[in-house]
Amino acid sequence: MSHDRAGATSPARASFDAESAEWVRTLRGPEPERQAAVARLHALLLRVAGKEVNRRGPRWGITGPELDDLSHQAAADALLAVTAKIGDFRGESRFTTWAYRFVVLEVSSKLGRHFWRNPPVPLESEEWERLPDRFGFDPARESEWRDLLAALRTAVEEKLTERQRRVFVALVLNGVPLDALTVELGTNRNAVYKTMFDARRKLRAALAAKGYVNDDMVRRP
Repeated sequence: MSHDRAGATSPARASFDAESAEWVRTLRGPEPERQAAVARLHALLLRVAGKEVNRRGPRWGITGPELDDLSHQAAADALLAVTAKIGDFRGESRFTTWAYRFVVLEVSSKLGRHFWRNPPVPLESEEWERLPDRFGFDPARESEWRDLLAALRTAVEEKLTERQRRVFVALVLNGVPLDALTVELGTNRNAVYKTMFDARRKLRAALAAKGYVNDDMVRRP
């Protein structure tokens, strides 16, 4: 075990590469060296935040000065998180790679919160009538997919847990972005992925039992 500057015990670390070791040394070093390192790190985090926000923001209806504001907020919050958790850095990746994860998470969180300021659809609503257009169903085969959708809706209501139903409805029916849903549910992407995976498996089995999908689709992950 090793100790950080404040004397707290931190996990055993892998050997740091030279650049990572320098980041850790300067960020935990005396002033003004530490302040200079913090300024450099903030500039790097701001650059990453800007790229993420400009790549993802327009899909959320975020444009103009709001993009820049969100980038600065994400970089500032990520900087606080990184400097507070330097003792957790174990050298399993480059320090900058480790630090960038914080800013990407901050961008995701802030985009999710932005969505709920003026959501296009309440989380509780169920937009079943929009599903054919979203999936591009052929109007000429309406009688077929109407039966399929009716069976799917029954399976959602009868086979899924409340949380699975909520996640399925939000992502599939209402088109709620994943990051927005994780914020609203107070969870993370992996947990939502797992919930959706389990829900799809149940729904495939229910539809297969009624002859709407084949056994190969049920066994598919």
